[in-house]
Amino acid sequence: LKLAAHALFKKLKDEELELLVQVVESRGAWESSCVWAPRGAKQGLSPQVLVCRLFRWPDLHHSQELKHLCYCAGGCGDLAALCCNPHHFSRLAVPETPPPPYSKAFCGPSWPDESQDPGTQLLEFSYSSGDWRGKRLCSPLPDTSLSWSTIKDSCWCKLAYWEHRTRVGRLYAVHEASVSVFCELPWGSGFCLAQLPAAHRSHAVRRARGKIGRGLLLSREPCGIWAYNRSEHPIFVSSPTLSPPGACRVTVLKVLPGYSAKVFDYEWARGKGGWRLPGEGPCDPHSIRISFAKGWGPCYSRQFITSCPCWLEVLLNR
Repeated sequence: LKLAAHALFKKLKDEELELLVQVVESRGAWESSCVWAPRGAKQGLSPQVLVCRLFRWPDLHHSQELKHLCYCAGGCGDLAALCCNPHHFSRLAVPETPPPPYSKAFCGPSWPDESQDPGTQLLEFSYSSGDWRGKRLCSPLPDTSLSWSTIKDSCWCKLAYWEHRTRVGRLYAVHEASVSVFCELPWGSGFCLAQLPAAHRSHAVRRARGKIGRGLLLSREPCGIWAYNRSEHPIFVSSPTLSPPGACRVTVLKVLPGYSAKVFDYEWARGKGGWRLPGEGPCDPHSIRISFAKGWGPCYSRQFITSCPCWLEVLLNR
């Protein structure tokens, strides 16, 4: 890649090269502007693939494996220049194959029988005349019907942070098109978990919180909701639109550091009511659950997300 890299760097202006150095040295810790390279020259690798192979993913082969992050201006294809900021891209996550060699999954009743305190229970569902209804026992559950035109002037989702079965802090309303969720990042802005109450945390919770780091970026885009893993450890995601029709268990997607996944699909969810997954009980059709560093589900030793030390609930609003 040496000759191709030198040819690309010669085309960059001095200020673009300086910005590229800052971005690479900081490993994308701060939200930087685009590094612009002119279009036109034919070469074996596109500029985006070249810089991402040099500074992030040596095994990258095709531009189809990449996705522009929501704050990258280079996502528009009709620009005269290309963005070559390697931290303006993520790799697309794919389902893990084969799954980890834990206990075999089966489609049977396995909802926990233990009683829950009303202050920590997640969701209580009821079905009436075929209509799905749900209510949050510890806080109001927003109307989960989606409408792209009605969320312009109000929050499009609310975030709830959980430690095992206990919700910590209040709901965090999101009004901007994207939001960062992180633990302790001095120069970050968004949902900072360090500002939440810290009473009675177990060793497992403290250890998991230490792995959150830069956390994740949630973005609302025309096709759905995307999650970008900015931390140095995997995150695990489930939502109703990730599970194939007729699935006997909820699908949990492992998203590696530097990868993105579309965690909610608007077209798939439009017109859907509530439904029941065998072994999991009723599911909120417009919610996303994300666990930091620890997986759960039939392919893991933790069968339910409430067994995970630190996790996030994304409640999509009207």
